[in-house]
Formats: sequence, structure tokens, C-alpha cells
Amino acid sequence: MRFLSFVPLSLALMSANLYAAQTVMDDQSELKTQAVAAGHTAYFQPPAEHELPDNAFGKLVRQGHSLFVDTRRQAPAYVGNGLNCSNCHLDQGRLPNSAPLWGAYPMYPAYRKKNDKVNTFAERLQGCFQFSMNGKPPLADGPEITALSAYAYWLATKAPLGVESAGRGYPEVAQPAKGYDLAQGAQVYKAQCAICHGDTGQGQKVGQDYVMPPLWGKDSYNWGAGMHRINTAASFIQYNMPLGKGKSLNDQQAWDVAAFINSHERPQDPRLIDGSIEKTRVKFHANDGVNLYGQTVDGVLIGQGIR
Repeated sequence: MRFLSFVPLSLALMSANLYAAQTVMDDQSELKTQAVAAGHTAYFQPPAEHELPDNAFGKLVRQGHSLFVDTRRQAPAYVGNGLNCSNCHLDQGRLPNSAPLWGAYPMYPAYRKKNDKVNTFAERLQGCFQFSMNGKPPLADGPEITALSAYAYWLATKAPLGVESAGRGYPEVAQPAKGYDLAQGAQVYKAQCAICHGDTGQGQKVGQDYVMPPLWGKDSYNWGAGMHRINTAASFIQYNMPLGKGKSLNDQQAWDVAAFINSHERPQDPRLIDGSIEKTRVKFHANDGVNLYGQTVDGVLIGQGIR
């Protein structure tokens, strides 16, 4: 993800009432970086909360953080499901191997095959709202994208520009030689995932708010989101799930459970062509990693969408 244009700070700060229920940023200043054992990767360390200046920029960064961790409530006009940015980018966008913001921001502008163009960071964020959030993209120079971009910029302070930092995305987990097994994936899900995400992938709520995200159904990511790719989901899962126990699943288990999750219906790809799943599959999914969109599984066509 990378960003090019900011609106004036005065405009962004005029929108402060948009974030009236400000989310408190966890203070990282008391957290000690663990020693990196020989042969292990040392990851970039983003700045701590106490380093933020007490000025207009610091206020904007805090607004971006608040949006990032509480997206659904802070920007309801642009989120169409039950997710927040921090559901896919863990530890407030800080965690290595969970697509941290500090690894994304310095890599934009960049060409993306997904839309066949060079994207700014603002456009990358808009895509997250459209696909992962199943919503409406905010304006590229509007207060939401500006605040989120400021937060990402701040986390990337002193990160190398244009260099793929270790831990910047979801590390690739190669597809096992025998492929994936949906039945085995169901067993992994039941044993490792259902306690947080529910027996039917529905997530968990406290009142109207999700405290554990839904993995399929109407409130999950749509068929255009990157996480619908089995290979992407397997990489995220192996390095980050179960929560706090990353790398406890082997490659086969990660692929199996990713395939099981992504064999369930979710909101339709917003790029649907002429109401045709097949046309959409050919144009957008046929060469987009490993995915089940437009395929028939156990006699059921995958990709019909759900509302």
C-alpha cells in the first residue's frame, strides 16, 4: 500500500467530529523488543505511541489509528460488513508477516495486476474498502483516506523506501504436493478456529459489534478480496493463526483450512460482469492465485454471492 496526496491538515482536522468516539492508541513504549536469535530475521520496528508529536500531525495520526482499529464504527458509510482494517493487519498494523503498514507504505506507487494500473497508496486503501470491507471506497483525498495514510506513514518512519522489508506481507506458504483437502480443512477449522470464529464462520459479537471477525457469510470479505485466494489465506493463517499461536499449523493444515473457509459463500465480487459468474471468473479469477470462484464443489456453484 502507498499514498501520494494528502488533503490539507486543516481540512482533515475539521473532520475531527467524524471520530468523536476516539479509540485510545495502545502505548507501545513499555513493550520490549524480544532478542532475535541467531539465524532469525530482525524486523523493522515502527515508532512507539509516545513518540508522536503533540501537534496537528500527531492528532491526524491518532485519527488514522482510530479508524484502522475501529473501522466499522468510525466509517460506517464505507464499510459493508463486520470487519475492521486490523482484522487482516494485526497488532494495529504493526505485526510482521501480517501485512504491516510499515512494510506496505514505502512500496507505493506500484503496479497492481488486480486493476492493471499503477496504484497510489490512497487507491490501495480504496480497494481495501471495496473488497475486504465489501463497502464503498472513500474519496482518495477525503478525511478517512488522509487519516489512514498519515497513520501508515508514521508507522513507516525511518523504514527503507522502495525496499521489500522482511515481514512486510504474508510470507508465501507453498501449496502442498497433494493440494488441499476440504474435509480435512473442516476438521482443522473445528479444532482450531471455531472457538473464536464460530461453528458456521459467523464470528462473535458483543452487542452489535464483532469482537471476532466472521470468515464467511454476509458480514465477511467479498469474492473480490485478496483473502478469497486460498494461497493468500493459507499464508495469513499459518503465520498468524490461531491468534497468538502462529506457525503452529503445518503447510498442509493451513492450506486445508484456508480452502475450507473459502469454499463458503460470501458477498459477491463487486466487479461482477453482466450478472455472469463465468465471465467474472474468466476475467478476474482464472489467473488470480488459487481460488474456488466459479467452480462447482459437491454439486454447488461457488461464487453466487450472499446478502
